[in-house]
Amino acid sequence: MTNRFYSASDSETFGLSRQTDYRNAFQIDRDRIIHAHAFRKLQSKTQVFLSGEYDFYRTRLTHSMEVAQIGRSICHFLRTEGGVLREDFFIDSDLVEAVCLAHDLGHPPFGHSGERTLQELMGRWGGFEGNAQTLHLLTETMYQNEAGVRGMAPTRALLDGVLKYKKLYREFPASPGNHFLYDPQEAVRAFVFAGAKIPKALHAGEKLNALKSVECQIMDWADDAAYSLNDIVDGVKAGFLTIERIETWAAGEGIDAPRQQLLDELFDAIRGDNLEKVFSQRIGACIKGCRLRERENFMSTRTNRYRFELVVSPAAERTVRFFKKLANDIIFESPQLQQMEHKARKVMFALWESCWTNYVVKSGRVINILPPRVGRLIDAEKTEAGKARQICDWLAGLTDGLIVRTYQRLFDPQFGSIRDLS
Repeated sequence: MTNRFYSASDSETFGLSRQTDYRNAFQIDRDRIIHAHAFRKLQSKTQVFLSGEYDFYRTRLTHSMEVAQIGRSICHFLRTEGGVLREDFFIDSDLVEAVCLAHDLGHPPFGHSGERTLQELMGRWGGFEGNAQTLHLLTETMYQNEAGVRGMAPTRALLDGVLKYKKLYREFPASPGNHFLYDPQEAVRAFVFAGAKIPKALHAGEKLNALKSVECQIMDWADDAAYSLNDIVDGVKAGFLTIERIETWAAGEGIDAPRQQLLDELFDAIRGDNLEKVFSQRIGACIKGCRLRERENFMSTRTNRYRFELVVSPAAERTVRFFKKLANDIIFESPQLQQMEHKARKVMFALWESCWTNYVVKSGRVINILPPRVGRLIDAEKTEAGKARQICDWLAGLTDGLIVRTYQRLFDPQFGSIRDLS
């Protein structure tokens, strides 16, 4: 049965054309992401705690899988609830799953600490942004080879689904810290909007960044629900979140009655060793708190992906917002994670300097410290900005373990492993 929610335009691919088979276009998107090297690397990239430090806490990979499960569940819930959706008119759960699986592909090693460090390093050359880097992988570097194949030929709907932000770096009045696209991605943005001209009014402030397809909104909400609630579970199990620390934090927050109830339920779950069950129920509430409504914008008559928007119940939003702040204040601002940020800056700055000296400036004796393919990509670039982006791509693509071992090989006299040079 044809799904009338989508048109041929939604399935059109960026770059190379793709052959169809027993799968629809969105199932091919999902499968190509799952089988990509960049996706497998997420198993060794930080979510909250440094990858490999604990065996049973979440990594970027398990987080992405949880986001995908929540995203699919939201699609199924919205469809069973009826309303505007029908058996032949529904949000494709395979597409949403693909968007969710892809949403963190561009995140570098060391989590958000690594992202901030790369943004600092790339400030002169168009910045670094995790969401923009995800788009860069999907359209440029995934499945890339030296014969000229670039990107995974993603569909328009998939690209739009991962585009949480649509404003270009140069369109901000001052250099932005995050929430932007790279300037060369203007062509991808034009493809996403299928040639429709962006109204001038949307360029003011954050209006353009706030305009998201319904699949992107589902992914964004699933991501918020997953990391704000599941990070609490990992934080308690890791010993970062104790009742004493939470009570101390709450004393300075002016907790009202609804938030105190959330705290009381959290304390009961910790004392009763029932945390995962309680928070899985909260995930369920985040799913059942979703609804659809129609909206009007410059794309709403062109595609149903902009004709409808996701609406989340105020109660679910308050719960997620509360636990997100709790996790940020106690876990992410903790000395342990701040130490990781310090390490990220030291390691990334040192590797960047070594690459710049040997592949861009080429002063003195040049040492080939990078994999040959990466060196050739840097040499092929004609501008400093292009060379900087290639170095940035290499750093962003390293896993937590590999970037540390690379640093040790270069700067630790007692470390000499060459097994994993890649």
